[in-house]
Amino acid sequence: MSSTTRASQDQRSAGTVLLDDDQRLHELGYPRKLSRRLTWFDNFAVSFTIINIIAGVFTGFGEGFGAGGPRTLVWGWIVVSTLILFVGAAMAEICSAYPTSGALYYWAAKLAKRHNAAWSWFTGWLNFAGQIAGTAATDFAAASFINILIGLEWSSYNPTKYTTLLVFGVILLVHALANTYTVKLVGLLNRISVWWLLIGALVIVGVLVFKPSHHQSASFVFTHFENATGFSSGLYAGLLGLLSTAWVFTGFDASAHMTEETSSAAVSAPRGIVRSIAYSGVGGFILLLALLFSVQNYDNELGSGTGFPSAQIVLDAAGGAPAKLLLLIVVGALLFCGLANMTSNSRQIFAFSRDGAIPGSQLWHSVNPRTGTPVKSVWFAAVGAFLLVLPSLWSSTAFFAVVSVNVIGLFGSYAVPIFLRLRRGDDFEPGPWNLGRWSKPIAAVAVAWVFLSSILFLLPESSPITWHSLNYAPIALGVVLLISAVWWFVTARRTFNGPISYGTPEELAALENELI
Repeated sequence: MSSTTRASQDQRSAGTVLLDDDQRLHELGYPRKLSRRLTWFDNFAVSFTIINIIAGVFTGFGEGFGAGGPRTLVWGWIVVSTLILFVGAAMAEICSAYPTSGALYYWAAKLAKRHNAAWSWFTGWLNFAGQIAGTAATDFAAASFINILIGLEWSSYNPTKYTTLLVFGVILLVHALANTYTVKLVGLLNRISVWWLLIGALVIVGVLVFKPSHHQSASFVFTHFENATGFSSGLYAGLLGLLSTAWVFTGFDASAHMTEETSSAAVSAPRGIVRSIAYSGVGGFILLLALLFSVQNYDNELGSGTGFPSAQIVLDAAGGAPAKLLLLIVVGALLFCGLANMTSNSRQIFAFSRDGAIPGSQLWHSVNPRTGTPVKSVWFAAVGAFLLVLPSLWSSTAFFAVVSVNVIGLFGSYAVPIFLRLRRGDDFEPGPWNLGRWSKPIAAVAVAWVFLSSILFLLPESSPITWHSLNYAPIALGVVLLISAVWWFVTARRTFNGPISYGTPEELAALENELI
C-alpha cells in the first residue's frame, strides 16, 4: 500500500470520527462552536497536568506532615488515591454517555428523575466554585514557590504578603494571555507539561536518593506518627492528614470539559480521566516516599519559614544548586498546572453561560471567531481567582481555605451526578466506555468518600482557633452557595430550565453547514 493511499485513509478516518463527535453533540442539543483539535493524549494531558503529582505532592505535603506525619501520608495516599480512582471511574462512565463541555451540571440535569433544573443549577455552581478555587490555589502556590526560589538566589529579597499577591497576579495574567490564543498553543504546552512532570519527577527522586548525607529508616517512613495540629485527638489529626492526598487528586473533570475539543470524545475523555488518576497515583507515591526518606530534621522542616515543609526537606537534603534545580522543577510544574486549570475553568464558565446560568451569560459564552476560544470566559476565571485569594492579606490559613473550597466544590459536583446515576439504576444508558456490572458498587463507594472528605475539609485544621487561624472555607463556600440559592429562588427557578437544546440534530447540522 502506498503512503498516499494510507494518508487518504487516515484523513477519511479522522473525518468520520469528527462527524461522529459532532453528531453526538447535536444529539445532546448543541452546535459545534469550539475547535475540535485535541487528540486523546491532549485530553489525558490536561487532567494529568492539573492533578500534577509534583505540584500536588509539594503543596499538600505540609498538611499531612503535621497532621498524622509519615504514617498518614503513606497509608493515606494508598487508601485515598484508590477511593478517588473509584470517583473517577464513576465519572468517566457518565462522561462517555454525555460528552459535552458542560459535563457535571449537564449530567445532573439528564440523570435527575425530577427537579432536573435545580440539580443542574447547584451542581454547576459547586463546580464553578471549585474550578475558580483550583486556579487560585495552584497559581498562589506557584507564587509562593517562586518567592522561595528568588530568596535562595538573592538573599536580600524579603517576600511579603503583598509581593506574593503581586507575583500571583502576574502569573494569572500570563496564564490568561496563553489561554486567549489558539487551543493548539494550550494543547502543545499541555503535551510539554506531561514530559516535564515525568522527567522532573525522576530528577527529584534521583537527587533525593543519591544526594542526602543520610536517609530515614523504613520504620520511620511507614509507621511514625506526628500530631502538630494542637488538637489532642490523634484520630482527628490523622483524618485531617488524609486531606493532603485528596488535594492532589482534583481537576480530572478537565477531560470532560474538553470533550467538545477532543476527537473520539466518548472514549478519549473517559480514558483520560481514569488514566490521569491511575498514573498520578503510582508516580505520586514514589515522589512522596522520596521526600519522606529524605527528612533531615523533622521539627525544623515542619516549622519551616518557607511555609512548605517539602521545600525545606529539599533545601536540607540537597542543598545549594541541586536544591535550586529541584525547586525550579516544582515551579515549572505549578505553572503548567495553573495553565491547565484555567483552561478547564474557562470551558466550564463557557458551557454554564451558554445555558444562561451565570450573570451576563451572553457575554461569557461568546467565542473569538479567529482563535476559536472562549476569551471572555478566560478573563472571568482570572479575575475570579484573584478575588478569591485577597483574604491572604489578613489570614494565615488562606491557602488551606482556598484548597478546601477547590476540593469541596469539585468533589461535591462530581458526587451529585454519580448519586443521581445510582438513583437511575438500570434506567441509565451507558456510552461506549462503561463499568458493566461494577458500575453501581463503584458509584456507591465514590459518593460515600466524597461525603466524608467534604466534612473533613470544613473542619478547623489547627488549635487554638482564632480569627487569624480560622479556616474560612465554610464561609467562602457558604457565600457561593448562598448567592446561588438566593438567585435560584428569586428568579432562576422560573427562568433556568437546565441545559438548553439549540435544536434537533438535523437542524444543528444544517445550521453548521450554512456557516461553513
